[in-house]
Amino acid sequence: MKKVVAIALVFGFILTSYAQKKKRRGDDFSVEQKTELALKKMTLRLDLSERQQNKIRPMLAEQITRRSTFKKNRKAKRKETKQLSKEERYERKMAHLDRKIAFKNSMKDILNTKQYEKFEKMAGKRAHKMKKKLKKRRRQKEQMNAPERA
Repeated sequence: MKKVVAIALVFGFILTSYAQKKKRRGDDFSVEQKTELALKKMTLRLDLSERQQNKIRPMLAEQITRRSTFKKNRKAKRKETKQLSKEERYERKMAHLDRKIAFKNSMKDILNTKQYEKFEKMAGKRAHKMKKKLKKRRRQKEQMNAPERA
């Protein structure tokens, strides 16, 4: 009986540890597919017209392409673990903020005031959600590293 319980416990631990290794969804979609999905979601939330969709589509495609290339480069450079200098970090941050401002301004030109207010609200919620996820990841990482230090 003890052996059966021990085997069941080991089997349970194996299954739970395996279940925690999730594959991120959305990595297997092409840029065009990701663009269309994002555009459809935005259309549903903001009630976009056909003209607005046609103007937003290339902007989203550019953003998604840039994000996917950045992701691939980051994975490749992760092994190097080279710290960026203050100037490099500053330049990257400035370029990112410039792109963000340009995107926001073009969205302001395309959307009407009601749609733009809703867009801003959605962006704020998304940013809050991302900050929460980042805090959670950092906390988990600190907890994993804590036993090694002791």
